[in-house]
Parts: sequence; structure tokens; C-alpha cells
Amino acid sequence: MNIFDFHKTIINTSTDYLKKISAFNPLTIHKKGTKAKAFFALTLVCIFWGTTWVASKQGVKGMPALQMAGIRQFIAGIIYIGYFIYKKAPFPKGKEWIPVIILSILNFILSNGLSTLALEYHVTAGLAAIIGAIFPLWLVVIGLFASKEKMPALAIVGLILGFAGVCIIFAEHLHDFGNPAFRLGILFSLLATWTWAFATLYTKKQAASFNPYFSLGLQMAIAGVALFSFTHVNGTAISLRVIPWESWASIAFLVIFGSLIAFVCYLYALQKLPTEQASLYAYVNPMVAVLCGSLFFNDPITIYITIGGIVTLIGVYLVNKAFKSNVPAPEQPEAEGV
Repeated sequence: MNIFDFHKTIINTSTDYLKKISAFNPLTIHKKGTKAKAFFALTLVCIFWGTTWVASKQGVKGMPALQMAGIRQFIAGIIYIGYFIYKKAPFPKGKEWIPVIILSILNFILSNGLSTLALEYHVTAGLAAIIGAIFPLWLVVIGLFASKEKMPALAIVGLILGFAGVCIIFAEHLHDFGNPAFRLGILFSLLATWTWAFATLYTKKQAASFNPYFSLGLQMAIAGVALFSFTHVNGTAISLRVIPWESWASIAFLVIFGSLIAFVCYLYALQKLPTEQASLYAYVNPMVAVLCGSLFFNDPITIYITIGGIVTLIGVYLVNKAFKSNVPAPEQPEAEGV
């Protein structure tokens, strides 16, 4: 090979590489295909949901957990509903309300409510991350009994590796499972991941029956009213006037980034990607949380974090590789008014 051919090879290789990474440029994402947009949406989910644990933990210091969850969901739900009323979108009719109500119970009353409530029982960030990483494995277990399609073996290996990586990252917190003070919080967190897994599969199945984004707002509003009412009935709610500004700031962050943006992105990714691929955020979120802790709170990056991060990324890579060669399912039409 002469010097001219060598330079030509280098230029072509560099050009191909730049084309590949350009798919992640947020300024040009609107020009990309559906799959690139879905991965970009999933990336936003990983970033925003990776920071919500800190906001939730700060919020419950000044108010009951379920009351905070209720306020958060109600505000976000009203914003969603207001938008679709403005767009003159029709409300659900008849049987269309069934999946809306079921998902409001699974997604927000049980899953979000229980995971927020667990924070009151001193569940640590590491412990919460490990339990949250069980969610993709629930999809595997449920799929073995309920799904007609066989999951690729490489995807199962990748999911197990991803969970193992998260356990390595938070290895020093594994002993927390034996702490009696955490038992109720652990139970609530496990139930939250279980209901979230069922809600994810049900959402994937029912998304086409009614505008899924409008449905999301209705689910939040219903759950918000239910949780807020429950805290008043059992006497745990406090007056809105005595809620500290730190808790209101946490609610604002959770509404904007954790609910309005992240849930739309997650729903979009769930519609356009295989469920197991969309669930990978549960493995990336803890890594985002660790990085945030290092950047903003000077938390050390230990050898466990480094090794666990590598193992987790290998697991994510294997899952993506398993589905990359599969023929993609027919795309669902975009929801009207979004």
C-alpha cells in the first residue's frame, strides 16, 4: 500500500466513524431514523431517571413520601391533560378507560408510590440501585411463562451480566439486605419493580388502543388524586403551607425531568425498541447516579465501581447485539397531537 492509499483509507475510516457518532448529535436527531431517535430518547431516560433518586431522597426529608408522590403525579398529569385539551384530542371512551385505569394503578399508585415510600425506611442509594436493576430480570421471568416469542440466549446472558455489574458497583451495600431496619423498604422496592415490569409489558401491548401519551397524563392525574387522598384519609399528610422549599424544589425537578420529559421518552423508546432493550436504562441509571455523586458531591470512584461499570456495559452491549440482527417489528403509528 502506497502513502496515497494509506491516507485514503484513514480518511474513509474517519468519515465512517464520524457518520456513526453523528447519530448521537442532539441538534440533528430530528433528521435521523426512528431507531436512532428511540436510542436518543432512551439515553435521556438514563440521564434523567439516574438523577431522580437524589431529588426524591431530598424531597421526603420535609414531607411524607406518598404525599410527595401524589403531588408530583397530579401536577405532571394536569400539565399533560391541559396540553391535549388544547390540542382538542378526544378523551377515552368506554373500554378505552380500562387500560388507563390499570396502568395508573400499576405505574404510579403501586410502582412509583411504593418506590418513593421505601425512601422513608432508610433504603440507601446503593440498595435502591440493586433492587431497581432487578426489573429487567422480571421481564425475562414473566416472558418465559407469558410470551410466545423466545428471547435470544445472548440477551438473557446480557441482562444477567448487567444485573451482576450493578451488584459489583454497589458491593459494599449488599449487606444492607440483612439490616432489619431496611426490610420493609426492601419489600416495597421489590414490589415496585414487579409492578413496573407488568406495567411495561402491558403498556407495550395496549399502547395502540388509545393515544399513549394522553393516557400517560390521565394515569398520572388519577394516581395523584388517589395517593393524595390516601395520605389525607390516614392522617399522614401535612399542610401544603409547611412544606419546605427544598421539597417543592425536588417536586419541581421530578415533575419536569422525571415525569414530563423522561416518561415521554421512555414510552417512545418502549414503542420503537424491543422491551428488553428499552429496559436497559435500569442498568445505566445507577452508573449515572454514581457519576453525579462524583461530580457534585466528590464521591470516590472505587475499584468496584470501575469493574462493575465495565461488566454492566458488556451486558448492555450483548443485549443490543442480540436484538440488532433481529427483524424489527412493524412500527406503530405516531400518536396524534404529540
